Amino acid sequence: MFARIAGRYDLANRLLSCGVDLWWRRTLVKAVNRSEPGDILDLATGSGDVAFALSQTVKSAKSITGMDFCQPMLDEAVIKQQATYPESHLRLGFQQGDGMDLPLADSHFDAVTISFGLRNMADRGQCLREMRRVLRPGGQLYVLEFSQPQRWFRPIYMFYLRKILPVIAGWVTKDKAAYVYLNESIEQFPNRADLAQEILTAGFKAVHSKGMTFGIVALHQATA
Repeated sequence: MFARIAGRYDLANRLLSCGVDLWWRRTLVKAVNRSEPGDILDLATGSGDVAFALSQTVKSAKSITGMDFCQPMLDEAVIKQQATYPESHLRLGFQQGDGMDLPLADSHFDAVTISFGLRNMADRGQCLREMRRVLRPGGQLYVLEFSQPQRWFRPIYMFYLRKILPVIAGWVTKDKAAYVYLNESIEQFPNRADLAQEILTAGFKAVHSKGMTFGIVALHQATA
């Protein structure tokens, strides 16, 4: 599915979120920067937006690995790197990998980020355990993901997800079915408290979360 929409993924994100997705990602990157990590993994990196933002902002980073299961999305990231962020290749590289079976050594990273990707894992618990495995003791996990909106906003948001979003996305990407999946996966995703519990169950500690934009997105941070 992501292979089909890779070429228009960024454009669809900007339109469907009215550009607010840029703010969500900036909030994530600022949080990562505060912990001053040396080695960073950006899992489900897609076309690389977060990876590039990390490379531009987190001066302490010695290496940044952008990893995704979908090669066409990684191809888009490489094209973007060559055209817009050529200097980033000195410490940012992209690699294909399965989020539920990471081809990475234990205890290798100081920070792991995942943005709007945990929702797409067939087994969230396994993905969380893998991210815990590759983090060094005391390393930080950052999960930026859709969540459940505040009660008053829920009817408005669900109408947008079910009726408006697939139509706009279908027009932009020519693949309406992919965005029907998107709204269904958002509706079924845990709220902030339940996701925090899943993160704890995977072996993390000290989980904190922050809701954004009436609760439709949340940033969870946890310590390995």
